[in-house]
Amino acid sequence: MAVKIHEQFKLNGHGYSNEELKEVAYSLIKEGEDFEKDIGDFLLDWLSPDLQLTVRTSGSTGIPLGIALKKQHMVNSAKVTGEYFQLEAGDRVLLCLSPQYIAGKMMLVRAMVLGLELDFVAPTSRPLDGVNKSYKFCAMVPLQLESSISKLNQIQTVIVGGASVSSQLIKLIANSNTKIFETYGMTETITHVAVRPLNQYDTKSKFGAFKILPDITISQDDRKCLVINAPNISDDPVITNDIVELISEKEFLWQGRFDNVINSGGIKLIPEQIEQKLSSLMPSRFFVSALPDLKLGQKLVLVVEGEKIEGLQEIISKADLEKFELPKEIFYIPAFVNTTNGKIVREKSLSLIKS
Repeated sequence: MAVKIHEQFKLNGHGYSNEELKEVAYSLIKEGEDFEKDIGDFLLDWLSPDLQLTVRTSGSTGIPLGIALKKQHMVNSAKVTGEYFQLEAGDRVLLCLSPQYIAGKMMLVRAMVLGLELDFVAPTSRPLDGVNKSYKFCAMVPLQLESSISKLNQIQTVIVGGASVSSQLIKLIANSNTKIFETYGMTETITHVAVRPLNQYDTKSKFGAFKILPDITISQDDRKCLVINAPNISDDPVITNDIVELISEKEFLWQGRFDNVINSGGIKLIPEQIEQKLSSLMPSRFFVSALPDLKLGQKLVLVVEGEKIEGLQEIISKADLEKFELPKEIFYIPAFVNTTNGKIVREKSLSLIKS
């Protein structure tokens, strides 16, 4: 049996019955741009009698995978988001993410389940160019957020995810009247299960901490990685590869990926923590990684995108780095390999280094 569409749901200003929405989907698939075809495909999947559908991961930490998700779990996720961000039937929201992935799909689901009026635009790096309406809610990736700062007054609440938010971007949005939240989640958890404010801070929470959404509990495994128990959106606990510090039963600090940890001469280094220390100083995109080393096992390296930066060693010396956190070598790559949402694919980018 197909999932019921809320009677107040609108797509680009028009309300549709289930059958009419199927016709819109067919039209998008037949005549639309690539992203519109993806919207049409998803609408047909959602309106089908199947109780679950397959969503693919972004592929930032490996080969993109197809994951089967229950539609009821997606409905439950949409309702929790609606409650947390106070979304009500008739509110206008904007879809500017690729509908190929879970974050874009869930914007459509939230609209259909909660009765929101959803407009969609092409998922470009500058999604608000040419957009003149105001919106209650929108989801973006960091690159889109950065390019939209001058027009953020058109949106009341923005959630940002898909890639880490740099300290420079956090400074740029500090004085925005828009409420901006970074999200934590993945395809397996049907987008976000935790959020942290990037401006207009909640003084009751530890700065930088993610706060979990209702009906979710968290713990750590023996690797200090986050374990998520969310029965309304996943039948089984989700064991992540994200190293965290638990602040309370409801909050955690994200520290980095377990699969990125570097063992250099017996010292374990978390690249993301080193990157955080460098992020406010670096003029170009970069990441920290490791290469094999006969003496250390792995040596810490800094990989920079673009042209050589004059005085980079001096820049690095200004960061609050421990001696063992200093890169042993610096490499430059013309352009990183990225996922569609702008996240650096570290392993593939590292392989571009010419020996």
